[in-house]
Amino acid sequence: MKRTEQFPDGTPIDDWFYDIHIPNVEELGKKYILTEYHILDDGCVHTKEIQTLIDMAEKEGGGVIVVPAGTFLTGSLFFKQGVHLYISEGGMLKGSDDISDYPICETRIEGETCKYFAALINADGLDGFTMCGPGIIDGNGLRSWKAFWMRREWNPACTNKDEQRPRLIYLSNCKNVLVADLHLQNSHFWTNHIYRCDHVKYLNCYIFSPASPVKAPSTDALDIDVCTDVLVKNCYMEVNDDAVVLKGGKGPWADTAVENGSNERILVEDCSYGFCHGCLTCGSESIHNRNIILRRIKVNKASNLLWLKMRPDTPQHYEYITIEEIEGQVTNFLNIHPWTQFYDLKGRPDQPLSYADHVVFRNCACKCDTYFDVEPSKEQYHLSCFVFENLNIEAKKDGFSEEAIENVTVNHVKIKTE
Repeated sequence: MKRTEQFPDGTPIDDWFYDIHIPNVEELGKKYILTEYHILDDGCVHTKEIQTLIDMAEKEGGGVIVVPAGTFLTGSLFFKQGVHLYISEGGMLKGSDDISDYPICETRIEGETCKYFAALINADGLDGFTMCGPGIIDGNGLRSWKAFWMRREWNPACTNKDEQRPRLIYLSNCKNVLVADLHLQNSHFWTNHIYRCDHVKYLNCYIFSPASPVKAPSTDALDIDVCTDVLVKNCYMEVNDDAVVLKGGKGPWADTAVENGSNERILVEDCSYGFCHGCLTCGSESIHNRNIILRRIKVNKASNLLWLKMRPDTPQHYEYITIEEIEGQVTNFLNIHPWTQFYDLKGRPDQPLSYADHVVFRNCACKCDTYFDVEPSKEQYHLSCFVFENLNIEAKKDGFSEEAIENVTVNHVKIKTE
């Protein structure tokens, strides 16, 4: 049967998005089981031994690193072409909480290419990389969370990078990637970061970091950074920051830098959200997002359903975004405001103008504090061509203003206010 679904600008949704096959461990090649190579659940950090096993698997033609039942400590691991990762039932790959176990390398972080710490799991330039299984990858981030908040108390102006902490997973320049069935939790910093990747699927994953008793700062569930064709399906996300975040660069000339770029054809569907700052967030380091769908979502206690962070120091264009079939509770249904954290025009005499257009909300039933939390700022950004249709909203505050958006369409919208 021929499929007829389309992205918001009319581009057909490719059949690739409908293939949700998850391989079993037998399909991933020769098994390299940690305990069969004297890598034990003994409380020691086994970075060198596990990396040696990854390198061996590559030399022998590929296969899968299998984490059996037990807890296995490690620092940064770098996967190679043809080598996959499988975490068994009862198995946990647990990150060291010693930053010296994460080497400094050239990487991408917060919209910039710079020297920073490697992640726990790293893959660069791979074609056909799979991480799956019913087990857990645990960042073990509590120590760095406490250190971050102590540093912030000492210096309120400190940045996210000032407290030295690694991400959980960083995939760069990869294609045909599958991350499935895993529990990904307690990251020191961003949980998943994919940069310059295409055809990436996150299926059936549980992504978590706590908001209490110690807040896990900046532990975004999934940062999508200059990527195309990404599917996030049947995942649960509860993190102490934004959940799905579209990034791509920052700064007054960010749109001219070769390392920056667009995110296109991103589909997030059939997911559930616990607490997070934003279910779908554009920014704050983002320049162009197009053909984005968030649909068939259940949400509980998220701060924002759609959050457009408009940086006054960065040219941004957010277009063809559709939010549909959403149920649950959020603080703000739509949030659009200037984002001035770490504002820096770097000597540019004028402020770049940004845009958000062709944004559609439809078939949603939500409870919220504020339905429409939009700050007009025509000197900084233009908002146009928004559609609100078939919405059933219970809100403490409506806030809707047609003057905030040019060419706005409202059909069958019910707002019940207290």
